Amino acid sequence: SLPSGVEETHVSLFDGSNCGITLTGRPVFSVQHHPEASPGPQDSHYLFRRFVNLIREKRGEPALAERA
Repeated sequence: SLPSGVEETHVSLFDGSNCGITLTGRPVFSVQHHPEASPGPQDSHYLFRRFVNLIREKRGEPALAERA
């Protein structure tokens, strides 16, 4: 089980193990897989966009627009 304030975000389809978490109320997230090794070239784009937007937010810059 996960401690209070930690939410599961990704689950392995192979064995049901936890592969990702986020901390509630904090700019922290993690994944335990190789998203760049996915079959599709854009399958993990949202993870990198989220990371960049966290940095932009900290700098007081506007977030990147979502892609269609």
